[in-house]
Amino acid sequence: MNAAGILQIVVFFAVVTAGAIPLGAYMARVYSGERTWLDPVFKPVERLIYKICCVRADQEQHWTVYAFSCLMFSVIGLVVMYAVMRLQALLPLNPAGQAAVAPDLAFNTAVSFTTNTNWQAYGGESTMAYLTQMLGMTVKNFTSAATGMAILVALVRGFARRQAKTVGNFYVDAVRSILYILLPMAVVVTLALVWQGMPQNFDAYTEATTLEGAKQVIAQGPVASQVAIKQLGSNGGGFFNVNSAHPFENPTAITNLIEMVALIFIAAGLVFSFGHMVGDRRQGRALYLAMAIMLAVGIGIAYWQEAGGNPQIQAMGVDVIATDMAPGGNMEGKEVRFGIANSTIWAAATTAASNGSVNSMHDSYTPIGGMVPLVNIMLGEVIFGGVGSGLHGMIVFVIVAVFIAGLMVGRTPEYLGKKMEAKEVKLAILCILIFPLSILGFGAAAMVLPAGLAGMSAAGPHGLSEVLYAYSSATGNNGSAFAGLSANTLWYNSTLGIAMLIGRFLIIVPTLAIAGSLAAKKIVPPSSGTFPTHGGLFIGLLIAVIVVIGGLTFFPVLALGPIVEHLMLGVGTLF
Repeated sequence: MNAAGILQIVVFFAVVTAGAIPLGAYMARVYSGERTWLDPVFKPVERLIYKICCVRADQEQHWTVYAFSCLMFSVIGLVVMYAVMRLQALLPLNPAGQAAVAPDLAFNTAVSFTTNTNWQAYGGESTMAYLTQMLGMTVKNFTSAATGMAILVALVRGFARRQAKTVGNFYVDAVRSILYILLPMAVVVTLALVWQGMPQNFDAYTEATTLEGAKQVIAQGPVASQVAIKQLGSNGGGFFNVNSAHPFENPTAITNLIEMVALIFIAAGLVFSFGHMVGDRRQGRALYLAMAIMLAVGIGIAYWQEAGGNPQIQAMGVDVIATDMAPGGNMEGKEVRFGIANSTIWAAATTAASNGSVNSMHDSYTPIGGMVPLVNIMLGEVIFGGVGSGLHGMIVFVIVAVFIAGLMVGRTPEYLGKKMEAKEVKLAILCILIFPLSILGFGAAAMVLPAGLAGMSAAGPHGLSEVLYAYSSATGNNGSAFAGLSANTLWYNSTLGIAMLIGRFLIIVPTLAIAGSLAAKKIVPPSSGTFPTHGGLFIGLLIAVIVVIGGLTFFPVLALGPIVEHLMLGVGTLF
């Protein structure tokens, strides 16, 4: 670790924070129905969409209707995307002549992009046609992100309203998320990426002759537009197989910074929107600080481990040249042009933000360095998390934290003037339990069944980490991977697809139930016995609750995977 690397971390946090504060205020105006500077452009378009889709914008929905609308919207999108992939050989904009996607892979991919996971068990440039990338992946990047943002807004209204029967209109919230937030930001980011040399065309793949005389096929296409929304929508699905480690998908240091900031930008801004919408900005600042502290700790641990490098290589006296540190660091799986600091910032941020894009290969990290992104996902994707989904996951932990605080002082817990009673606490616990049930259940099955074991490229604890990471990533709707796992098989395509559905929709429904329950409650004025939820004591309690719940749940399996691998690496045992 050195000053240059630490400075890169500081700049990253400074840029994210400086932009998230005004963005949060703007998004709060969008969801509150207040006038914005984009109204003259998008208001007529918004009305036209409602007219075409027969949506009554002034008619709000009970939480059950809101949930049903969300599910139907997602199911229809899933079916359309599956059909596009299965029929892509017959559709236009397929200059490379890509064949129809296999049924199990098409199912896995359709589920992946519908759930905002963007898990990719395929190589984009060798599997998907241009039309599939645009009509399937890029469109779903908008709609899946908007779905998560809409669910969050419904939950926030549950806190902000008193004795209400409705939590908003799903279609209105989703349309406004796309028109006023995702689309204009994606246009700006796309133009910036094109300016830096990222391809955005419909040209056929280019054949080139290398200096050695070999033939090389150079893939291109509408890359910049997909990269922009994959980052802004915390989607993460790459146009190319190696994602943002590819020089076309991340050509310069400027695009690297733009993409790193973009992948967490809206999720961070929504935390400040929360403070505006509930009428207490201190609450938003407190949650932002809790998230930022956990992310900073994760980045610090990963950077420290990767900068330290592999002790066995150092023991042999081999100097490893890195770009931003002294000799000895672990540069395996990393781009020299980005170095260790930018690689570890991205690895920690993309798993904290439920984004899943990568500019380095997590499977090549040191055991503890690779454990950081794994733990980020296991904690419930609440350290910023996906756009919308991360904050509503964090609020679930807030409910548990104030419940514990209430037990300590012997009174009914409150948060933002709403009493957290048995119903809300049970629903919150249900949301939390879904993660380990899916991750550990599917992971255990994969470790004992031949179909699961066949996909592992490494033996021992590292093989366990590969499988564990896959099901954590799927359930957490993250999409990154320990790429050593061969996941394009019937077993993994099917089980990972089911895990994605569990991690998305079995959490959305109880979250909306919490929103409906809270909206119907009265707001209780604070008293001398009210536990303050905007100070350092609450921030510490919230972080402790998240870490303890995650630690107690997953520590045993982590001890069998990355932790024991780290200990055995020190004595010379490799996997």
